[in-house]
Amino acid sequence: MITVLLLIASVMAGVFLGKHFGKKEKLAKNLLILSAGFLITICLNEVFPQVYTSETGSNLGIFVIGGVLLQMVLEALTKGFEHGHFHHHSEHNILPAALMVGLFIHAFIEGIPLANEEHDFSPYLLGIVFHNLPISFILGAFLFNRKQEAKSAPSYPSMLIVALFALASPMGMLLGNYFNPDLQPYFLAIVGGIFLHISSVIIFESNKNHNIDWIKIGLVILGVSLALVMHLFHSHPHAGHHH
Repeated sequence: MITVLLLIASVMAGVFLGKHFGKKEKLAKNLLILSAGFLITICLNEVFPQVYTSETGSNLGIFVIGGVLLQMVLEALTKGFEHGHFHHHSEHNILPAALMVGLFIHAFIEGIPLANEEHDFSPYLLGIVFHNLPISFILGAFLFNRKQEAKSAPSYPSMLIVALFALASPMGMLLGNYFNPDLQPYFLAIVGGIFLHISSVIIFESNKNHNIDWIKIGLVILGVSLALVMHLFHSHPHAGHHH
């Protein structure tokens, strides 16, 4: 229950911030870079070790690649929304329906492995929560600030889009309860690929012209550090896992 509340709260908090501070694109970008550092560390320290120490076949790398490819397909729908590409779109050239489908599938798949997480505040869950905040910030800014600028655009029910995104991961988690727990490494591998793709694209895209931007490097390091603290905090309960 705590997991579901955290997932919904992270989306609602992000949307609220996006609605009120949505004009501050720099803030959204910095949140994204911070979350990318956090996400890539969760991916390498939590998700992949769980995937590769599971007693499953050695073909799990294929599922990681599958996750990367799936995210590339989803980005055809969301137009890179997860990376903060919201200023490239007016409501005329990005279909909220396509955006909604892309974001929903993305968040739904991330929720499936949560069904088998042993701890309420697992680093994997916090990775999703941390990742939800900037995406929701951008979503809130896009849905509630663009409305004033584009009166001629069809008025899509913004709250429905927010609600669907907020409930996507909990619904994935619910479905995950019906899967054989032995499938967990496969779902984690797919999500690992999604995380890897998103975080690396955010980090590389933010470094325009390959100049050294100490603020961005600092934000990535801060995100990495936060994830490492979470990892150390949770490493003791993980001691019982297979190696």
